[in-house]
Amino acid sequence: MEYPSQLKQEIMEKSKEFQLEGFLPGKGAENAEVMLVAEAPGKTEIEKQVPFSGQAGKGLDAALDRIRLNRKDIYMTSVVRCRPYSVKKKGEKRSYPNRTPSKTEIRLFAPLFDFEVVTVQPKIIVAMGNSALKRLLGNQYNVSNYHGQTLRQPILKLSKDRKTYEETQKDYMIFPMYHPAAILYNRNLKETMANDWDRLSELIQEVITEKK
Repeated sequence: MEYPSQLKQEIMEKSKEFQLEGFLPGKGAENAEVMLVAEAPGKTEIEKQVPFSGQAGKGLDAALDRIRLNRKDIYMTSVVRCRPYSVKKKGEKRSYPNRTPSKTEIRLFAPLFDFEVVTVQPKIIVAMGNSALKRLLGNQYNVSNYHGQTLRQPILKLSKDRKTYEETQKDYMIFPMYHPAAILYNRNLKETMANDWDRLSELIQEVITEKK
């Protein structure tokens, strides 16, 4: 997606104050009915410039194939467009692993995310992980309590002064899910995640039927 150049430039300039690198724009159909929202790109995503790359990407592709959905038919983004990293020291060696973005970093990129939602106008917003869900609905929401459920309500957008969030006047359909990478750390989620993808497939079919 092409973002307003001045807005992107302003945000990228401010991003230099944080441990953030690269930039990955949202990808996919800009008139998609389904928008997948993740936390932030990782090292592989930044290098390949493809959302959901690496092991997480394999999990997503398998899930999409399960419900007969193609990447080109959906829109994929995240609440932070750069890779958040931390610095680990071990002797003389340093490593720079991925990390969870802070609330301040998420708010920094909020104008870009709000622009994406308004531009794409998705029928279903799939919040993949807590960072995405909390950005959309607030800190009282978490994936473990709401995964696999369809929520119809306003979402949060950044206020004009960029100091806080406010609810949209429009209601959206939000479907919370575990991030595809979650299964790499907790194999016990396999059946739960498969069931959630099946529920998402049913929801998509309902939306398509209503449209007809």
